[in-house]
Formats: sequence, structure tokens, C-alpha cells
Amino acid sequence: MDIRMIMKTARSVSVELYDGGIYYTKKKYDIFLNGEKWQNTDTVVTTLYGLKPDSRYKITVAGEDGREEGSLNITTEYEFVTLNVRDFGAKGDGVSDDTSFIQAAISSCPRDSRVLIPRGTYKVTSLFLKSDINIELAKGAVLKADTERFHFPILPGLIESYDEMDEYNLGSWEGNPLDMFAGIISGIEVSNVKIYGQGTVDGSADFDNWWKNEKDMVGAFRPRMLYLNHCDNIKVQGIFFHNSPAWTIHPYFSSNLVFCSLKVENPAQSPNTNGIVPDSSEYVEICGTRFSSGDDCVAVKSGKIYMGRKYKTPCRELHIYQCLMENGHGAVTIGSEMAGGVIDLLVEKCRFNNTDRGLRIKTRRGRGKDAVVDQITFRDIEMDQVLAPFTANAFYYCDPDGKTEFVQSRESRPVNEGTPELKTFCFENITANNCHVSATYFEGLPERKIEQVTMRNITVNFAEDAKCDLPIMSEGVEPCSKKGVFMKNVAHLIFDNVKMFGHEGEVMETPDVDRVDLI
Repeated sequence: MDIRMIMKTARSVSVELYDGGIYYTKKKYDIFLNGEKWQNTDTVVTTLYGLKPDSRYKITVAGEDGREEGSLNITTEYEFVTLNVRDFGAKGDGVSDDTSFIQAAISSCPRDSRVLIPRGTYKVTSLFLKSDINIELAKGAVLKADTERFHFPILPGLIESYDEMDEYNLGSWEGNPLDMFAGIISGIEVSNVKIYGQGTVDGSADFDNWWKNEKDMVGAFRPRMLYLNHCDNIKVQGIFFHNSPAWTIHPYFSSNLVFCSLKVENPAQSPNTNGIVPDSSEYVEICGTRFSSGDDCVAVKSGKIYMGRKYKTPCRELHIYQCLMENGHGAVTIGSEMAGGVIDLLVEKCRFNNTDRGLRIKTRRGRGKDAVVDQITFRDIEMDQVLAPFTANAFYYCDPDGKTEFVQSRESRPVNEGTPELKTFCFENITANNCHVSATYFEGLPERKIEQVTMRNITVNFAEDAKCDLPIMSEGVEPCSKKGVFMKNVAHLIFDNVKMFGHEGEVMETPDVDRVDLI
């Protein structure tokens, strides 16, 4: 067994126990700390709580037969003091508004110290983070969001500088700088923060409040559960997020982020409740997290036209691994707000179950020359009951002008400042069982074809009772079922050991593909 530490705090540690399993280990294991049995596990990414600060531990992993499989030595981080929010007046009764008391503890916390939120239900609106502190949401602790929107502060979209030469952007909505209600937890230009524990953040959203008339701007747009604006070195571990008003976790122009061993759960019909949305952010690690969402599980973005062209900040260097993604529109989606580009995304050792799509790329004419998607790799993935495992759509129509002739025309148009670019994609060692709609459905622009798609060691099995549905959201695309490979407007297609079972009709359709290599 290969044992690797992913992240640690003063009181917890997350480790990867790799025995060849994907999300789940191949068998159950017992975990010992300094010779004492601590817990058992059946997940590859496992988190241990209840540790002491600045202490050395030997982590030993043994099978159920008692045989040692591996070990790891760690030292927990230093902690100066703990501030208990109860000592600041928080009641935790689920009725009283505890926002100001918890905020007082956060604001008063010294460097390298902990804010402890113990067992109880704490009614809150918006909490704002501070640099160089840790926050522990203990087992049995719930941050339960208020449902009265006008109790939340507003983060303005754009504020003009005094000299009228520049601007300050706080709020964001679907890729544009628009007023939004502050997140339940918000970080604005903070660094070196860890949020961890076995507690819960409950957004309290339902169809009677935040999800009612979800597209309407009432005072401001809907808040996120965790919003990180221009933050650096933020780590989030163990927390359960559910019932989000909108996007659950939204890193925005932020860097060096770790999201580990989380659980993100929103109802299937809840609108725009994407799990984690890295947005013009870099060096992002998402691991050991279980998603069940009303929208995409992970949605990678970089702004709509204004933000992409002005700031030219791609989302780049993202690593997603050992995650379980269920019941979303897409397991991992790129776009459609991606005017700043997406560069170097690696998704590996993940399970996709009951999502509409596996990989979902959404773009369109007008996103701009900086809307470059390149170096996208998916490998060692297991899918089950995914409608369409691999999709790329350069004619995405969910914009105010998305169904116009300019966007939807299949005739070649001049390449200009508004033309996006889809470059290299690699898919390796992937099994997709019980698919429904199509194995692959890629449609690039005729004026700028998808540069290269490589598929190696891919097996697709269709369900006997396959559903009929749209493979991509584009005008002129008909619902289908058990469709094989469809690739249109691709410069170079490489197929190496690609197998397909249960399809109907042609195995492969490649209109306007310049070169096909079958190995």
C-alpha cells in the first residue's frame, strides 16, 4: 500500500491509502495511531480527527486480518490558543442569531490559533474570514443559514476607483461582476486559513426561499456557501455542505487551494447548486470529496466576456482525484463562462455515477481569443449510468443570445477576437458502464476545429433500457440513444484500444475530422 499525507492541521490529518481502489479502497482497513486503534475506513482518502497540536504520531494501516499494510510518521501543526465561540456569547440553540458572536471570535483570533465551534446549531448570515487562523467546526456543530435574504450583507459587483481609472470587484454572478449576497462564509483577500472538522454548513435553501424564482435579482444575486475572493493558501477539510442557495464553494481569482474529504449534497432539482466552482483560480486540489448536486459537481470557469477580456486570468493547474460524483448535470464541466481560458486540468481515479455527462465542455462564439481550453486529461475513471460520458459543445445555447444565428450557425465564420479555442484532450483507462445517450459527442467550430482528441484504453457499455436524451445543449441536435462516437470539426483524432458494446447504428461518425488514427 502507498500511504501519502494530503493535508494536516493541529488536530487532524488527511491521508491517501492507495491500494489500487478508486474512491473506495479494495478492502476495509483498521487505522492505528501510536499503536492505539483509532478508526476503520473503506475510502482511499481518509481523515483522522481528535489529534493534539504539535504532537508526533505514527499512523499504521492494517487489514482486517491484522496484517500491517503500511505506516506513516507525521507531526501535527502548532497551535497557540483556542477561542471557543460559546465564550463570546454564541448560544447554538438554532433560534438566536449567533453571527456577531462567532464573528467576534474570528476577528479576535491571533495567528496560528483555533476558533472552535462546538456541538450545537448556530443560526448565522455571513461570516468573514481572517488570515492566519484555523476554524474547527466540531462533530455535531451546524452553521445554519438564515433564510431572510435582506439579513445578508451585499458584495457590490464593481466599485469605481476614486480616480475613475480602475475598479474593485467584490460580487460575481455567472461570470459577470454583479452584486451578490455575501457567502455564508466569505474570504476577501485573506491567506493561510484552514477550515476543518466533522460539522455541517446548512444553507437552509429550498423552493420557498432561495430556489424560488432563482434567476431573479432581488436586492442581489444568491449567496454561495463558501466564497473565496482573491484568497491564497486556503484549505478546507471534512465539512459537510448541503442545501446551498447557489454555487456551493466558489473560489474566485484565488490560488493554492485544497478541498479534501468533503461531502457536498444538494437536491437533484435545486438550481445552480454546483459543488465546487474554481473560477479564474490556480493550483487547486480537490480530493476525496463526495458530490451529489442539482447542477455540475465540479464546474471550472474563468469569467464571461467582460471579466475574461479585462483580466485574462485562466483557471489553471487543477488536480481532481479520488472523488465520487453523483446525480449532477456534469461530473466535471468546463464553462460555459470560460472567457479567460482553462489550462492544465487533471482528473484521475474518480467515480462518476448517475451524472448526465462525465466530461462536459461548454463554449460558443463570442467568448473571445483568451477562451483557450488546453491540456485536459482524464484517466483511471469508472463511470456508471452516465448518459453521455464525453461531450464538448462549441454551440452552447444557454445565454441571452445563445440561440441567435451568430452563435448557432454551422457555417464557417471568420476567426476574430471573439473566437474561442479548444485544443488538446486526453482520455485514458476509462470504463463507462450502462451509458444511455452517446459514447462521445464532440462538436467544435468549423472555423477553429478542436485541435486533438486522444482516447486510449476506453470501454463503453450501453444500458439495455437506455434513455433517449440530448447529448449536448445546442440548436439542431436531436435526442438520441445508444449512439456511438460522434466527432465533428476535429483536426486530429487518435483512438487506441477503444471498445464499445450495445450501441446502435454506426460505431463512429467523424464529419469534418481532418485526420483519424486508429491504433
